[in-house]
This record gives sequence, C-alpha cells and structure tokens, in this order.
Amino acid sequence: MAFDGLFTRSMSKELQSLTSGRITKIYQPNALEVVLQIRAAGQNSKLLFSIHPSYSRVHITDQSIENPADPPMFCMLLRKHIEGGFISSVVQDGFERVITFEIDSKNEIGDAVKRKLVIEIMGRHSNLLLIDAQNDIIIDSIKHLPPSMNSYRTVLPGQQYIAPPQQQKIALTSLSDVELKEVFSKQPTTKDIVDQFAGFSPLHANELLHRITTNDAVTACRQLMNEIATSANPTYVEQEGKIYFSPTALTHLSGAVTNYKTLGELLDRVFFARAKRDRVKQQAGDLERWLQNELNKLKLKQKKLQKDYERAQNLEQFQLYGELLMANLYNFEKGAEYVDVENYYSENAETVRIPISPRKTPIENAQSYYTKYNKAKTALVMIEEQQQKTTEDINYLEMLTQQVQQASTKDIEEIREELAEQGLLRIRQAKRKKKPAKPEPEKFVSSSGISISVGKNNKQNDYLTFKIGKRNEVWLHTKDIPGSHVVIHSENPDEQTLTEAAVLSAYFSKARDSSSVPVDYTEIRHVKKPNGAKPGFVIYFEQKTLYVTPDEAVVMQLKK
Repeated sequence: MAFDGLFTRSMSKELQSLTSGRITKIYQPNALEVVLQIRAAGQNSKLLFSIHPSYSRVHITDQSIENPADPPMFCMLLRKHIEGGFISSVVQDGFERVITFEIDSKNEIGDAVKRKLVIEIMGRHSNLLLIDAQNDIIIDSIKHLPPSMNSYRTVLPGQQYIAPPQQQKIALTSLSDVELKEVFSKQPTTKDIVDQFAGFSPLHANELLHRITTNDAVTACRQLMNEIATSANPTYVEQEGKIYFSPTALTHLSGAVTNYKTLGELLDRVFFARAKRDRVKQQAGDLERWLQNELNKLKLKQKKLQKDYERAQNLEQFQLYGELLMANLYNFEKGAEYVDVENYYSENAETVRIPISPRKTPIENAQSYYTKYNKAKTALVMIEEQQQKTTEDINYLEMLTQQVQQASTKDIEEIREELAEQGLLRIRQAKRKKKPAKPEPEKFVSSSGISISVGKNNKQNDYLTFKIGKRNEVWLHTKDIPGSHVVIHSENPDEQTLTEAAVLSAYFSKARDSSSVPVDYTEIRHVKKPNGAKPGFVIYFEQKTLYVTPDEAVVMQLKK
C-alpha cells in the first residue's frame, strides 16, 4: 500500500481546505467507514474516513455511498458531539500515518467544547477515534483495544488517548545538504531508506533512488519532498496488472499513467470500486455462496445428462439388433447367450454377434431390443429437453453471479426479490418491506451531455428496456456475454456518446477485465422478450457491433 507517511503528508496538506468548514451531516455507511459532509469555502465536500484493513484512508470523495436506514451507535455519538461543529485545524503527527482534526463544537447545553477526530491509517490496525481535546480522554472509537490485546496502550471510552508508538526514524527534510550527500554516498538500498527515513514506503524509496541516478542526491531529495508537500502531480500507474499511486510522478515505473487534479480524485480511482465491492460482499456473501452451490449442482447435472445422452444414442444399435434377430428367428433357440448373424444392412455383410438372454425365446429377445430402442428414443428427447433447460438455468445463474459481483447494496435486494419471485430462494419478510416501488437503473451522462442508463440487475434491465426506454432510443448489450442492458436516451447519439455507452456496457458485464469486448447496439424497438423467458433475457436484431475496452476511469467520469 502506498498510503505511507509521505502520502499522508500530502493528504494533510490537501485537507487544509476544510479548515474553518462546518460539519453539516454525518453518516456511517458500514462498520468501517464514516462520511462527514462539510461546508467550507462556499461549497459542500464529503470527507471519507475508512479503517478497512486493506483500503484504510482519509480523503475528500465525489462518490456516493449508500447509508443504512438506522445509523450505528458510533455515528449517533459523532452526531451528538461534532455535528454542527467547525474544523479548526488538520494536523499530521510528524510523518506518521495519523491525522488529527480539531473541532470546535458545543455540548448539549450550548457550551463551547473542543473535540478531536483522529484517523490512524495502519492497515488492519487502523482506527477512528473521537477524543475530548481538553483532557485527551477517549470518548469512543470504532475499534476498541483492551489491555489484554495491547500492553502499550488501551483504546476504550474513558481512557487517556496515547498515540501509536512512533518509529523513531529520521525526517529526510531535517537533514542538511552535507548530511544528505554523506547518506547517499553510501549507496543505500530501498530497504535502507525505508528503515532509516520517516514516511517512506518501498514505492517512494524506489522513486527516490531512481531520481538520484539522473540527478545529484541533494537535488533529488529536495525536489521529491517538495513535490510531496505540494501534491504536485497526483499519479496513478497501472503496470503488469498492479496499481501504484502517489502524490508525485513515479518516474521509475513504465506502465500506463493517469494524472488527477486532486488526491481525493486519485484515491476514488484507486479504491472506490474495490471498496464498494467489499461492502457489497459483506452484505451478499450468503447470496454468492448460494449461487455458486446451485451452479455446481447444475454443472454436475449437466455432466450426468451428457453421459445419459451418450448412452441413449445407442438406439440405432438396439433397432438394428431387433431387426436382425427377427430375420434370424429360426437360426437360434432359447438358452443361447449370443447369436452370430449376418448384417445384411452393411455393404460388407459382416457377421455381428448379438448378446441375448438365455431365459427368453428368440422372438422375446427381438422384442426386448425393440423395447430398448423405443425407451432410448423417448429418453433422448427428454434428455435433450433437460439439457436445454439446465443450460438455460446455468446461463441465468451465471448472469446473476456477475450482477452480484458488480452490484450496489440496493441492487442486491432486488436480486433477492427476483430469486424469490422465481421460487428459487426464500427471503425474510422484513426484507420485502424495503422493496422499492420501482427499479432504479444507474444514471450516467456522456461527454456530450446525453443521459445514459444502465440496468444493474434483471429487474432494472427489464424496467429500463421495456418501461423507461423509448422505441427509437439506442440499446446496447455485450455480444454473447452476460451483462447489463444500457440505453442511450437519444435517437441519434454522436459517436463519442455511443462509444462511452459501449464502454459502460462492457464494464458492467462479465467481460469487465477483458479487452476489445464486442458490444451490440440497436434501437429498442428491435429488442423483444420471448414468452416465458427468464428476467433479463431478450432477443434483438438489426444490430451493429462495436469493440471497446472497459475503463473504470471513464465510468467514474460519466457517473452523474
């Protein structure tokens, strides 16, 4: 993770824009995230705190996070103590990954009080604490840490706040030019820099060493630290399937580079989709397991049906044996275990050995093969029907699996409703009460200002295509790949809008991680739903095909 002490330094600088801002609303979407809405410098900003073990961070976000109907206790506590308060300062503890927000607020009787909201960004040990600034007593925290778990400090309501132990490393900015020259004359390794200097992760250590190869050590160090301090160039790099990010240019990497205006936008790009997926996974873990179990059962059934189908295909042999036995009834008697007869249906007239039952008469043996033939013929038809139905069910559940993996929490509830309506899953009655009146497809806006809608599950897909969309508007779907219905709300969209809608279609499909994904598009009037088809299934014609590569950055830009 590159949210190291240097990145924290840059972030604390960026968050200075919130100083003197008023906390107008407080939300807690889940157990690991808190969002403050802050009115500062004439505009509203959303400040996200996350103590997720993999995505811990703090930054201003433009993304929307769904909130629970009933706020958690920690959220209620924050509302009681700091809602309506003003942020007086934002301070980083040295180069540690700890940022303190000092807040001027009021208590229940209107007296002025000072509070501190402290975010400790330390991977799985991350925490968010509310502290009484007058005496540094912990009011509460998201995670509690009793003495039995940590001998250094106790994190419980009513306890004195003790900051995480500092690493006792040297601040690179505190060294003189002479000291810098001496340090780097010894040609330190990446590990040496991480071990000696405060705030450095391997990513920024490698960046510094690379810069020293093209410049003198003093200049390289001063430039890097100045760029860190000013968040000069928020950078996102994707190289060999890995993602790197920094408040400055990463010149030692050669992957695809994207630059952002702010660190908040950068972190939205890095974390938001993954964190959203994690939030949904917490809510939909049971649903994913159920879908996977059902898919495993269907695939096993599919294999068994294939074996039955192969056996049933022997019907022609059964018919041949029956006819050859009827033609040779007088060439064998009851009691024989087999009979050798000439196959007069074959050009070579070869001899065929036919197994027979010694307990049956010749005519009974012939009739037995005719019976097997008729049974196999009937079974073949039934097996083919079962194979077709099983394949349809597999496709349906695979489509639902893809939808769950890309869903929001609201979308998950609609998927559960759909499965209940199909008689495949029972849901608690309490869940039904939260069913929205109408499905709500996700909305986007193209670069040209044209509205685009995306169905995130089958209920939304059907509603979008057959209720919201107009006959001559453009409809898109990935070609032969499970995915969302996408509608451009225009009868004649420009090429850029069409391409962007195709990117959305590819992104919200099973081919999200692929390249050059085929996306069909046609007018909605050419899209039909067959009688009895499962939710979300349609047929369409008069289509054309575009090939696009899914791009998360484009999707985030188009989000309304």
